[in-house]
Amino acid sequence: MKEAEWVKNIVAPSLEERLQPIDPSLSIRVGYRFPYAYEICAYKNEKPYNTWPMEYETDLLIIENNNDQWTPRVIMETKANGFITTPDAITYSHKAATHRQVHPYLRYGILLGGRDQYPLPGRLFRHGTQFDFMISWQEHEPSEHELEDTLDVLVKEVEASRTLEKIIYDSRKRGRG
Repeated sequence: MKEAEWVKNIVAPSLEERLQPIDPSLSIRVGYRFPYAYEICAYKNEKPYNTWPMEYETDLLIIENNNDQWTPRVIMETKANGFITTPDAITYSHKAATHRQVHPYLRYGILLGGRDQYPLPGRLFRHGTQFDFMISWQEHEPSEHELEDTLDVLVKEVEASRTLEKIIYDSRKRGRG
């Protein structure tokens, strides 16, 4: 099964269908080009004037909608065939670090599908230092238990993102929590 098809036709619909009742403000974007840096090409007076975003395509992005604005909360990279190489782990970990340069409250993880009975590989722990979570499904279609566990992780990661955002941006406000 091709990875993009797997994410679009199985992973995203399975998760979004169950995520919406838990928190209607959350939605999922598949294949979204997401900025990891902004180059400043010019200034007008003292302010950046002409910026140029640098973007990576993400497999799955969970966003929080608030009226006409949205906030990125969680990115999940995916590997449909269940196999991840050392260069894959290093690349995805680097992507997580660069995305956090622009969005410091962002949570980042990986989902491996079709792993059968094999545990997560050691290279993923060794080289995936920027991952907040790692999930493995035995097949491409998740079992009910795998789907529930995945949703539990994602909901907790959204909450962690919200908490980090408050800590980062509200730490000097009067009456902060």
